[in-house]
Parts: sequence; C-alpha cells; structure tokens
Amino acid sequence: QVQLVEAGGGLVQPGGSLSLSCVASGGAFSPYAMGWYRQAPGQQRELVAAVTSGGSTNYADFAKGRFTISRDDAKNTVWLQMNSLKPEDTAVYYCFVNYGMNFWGKGTLVTVSS
Repeated sequence: QVQLVEAGGGLVQPGGSLSLSCVASGGAFSPYAMGWYRQAPGQQRELVAAVTSGGSTNYADFAKGRFTISRDDAKNTVWLQMNSLKPEDTAVYYCFVNYGMNFWGKGTLVTVSS
C-alpha cells in the first residue's frame, strides 16, 4: 500500500523559509516522478514542482527562483525548499508520486503571515 507522509509545514513570516519533506513507502519509486501540489482556500489544487527519476525538474512560474525541489531515492524522500515566502503561498501542500497513477499525501499546512 502506497503511503506518503509530509512534514515541515507551519507558520512563517513573509520573506521567511520553510523546508517540506515527504517520505514515501509501499513501493519502489525511483523510476517515477514525485513532487508537490498546493491548494489554497477556495482555489483549485495547482502544481508547485515536480522531479523525474532522472532529476529533471519542473516548476510553476510562481515557484521559479524561490522554491527548490530535490529527491533522494535511497530514502524514498522528496523535499521542497521554499524561500522568500509570500502571504499568497499560504496553502496546504500535498506530496505526490506518479506510480502508475498519482498517489497523494494528506498534506501539510503552510501559513505565511506576519
């Protein structure tokens, strides 16, 4: 059974940083893309960043230059380093793995507020 567990969310002031992590279990994920989506209140879920098995990355425009995605296949873990956070980055952040189909974590809340 595939499970994804996110960690690292919380409250941060504008301009601050947070690092999210996601540990996957129940499969062999190294050949598959992993990444992060987010969903703000009243908004649709949107892609933040993804990383392929070969290490190629894809970022949403709002994430470029501020967020960095990385993965460690030996640990079945994907990270999202978020810098220069803005209030509009406030959302629940969901980890996913495209393991034949998309599997999702339960999400971790990031709140950017002074």
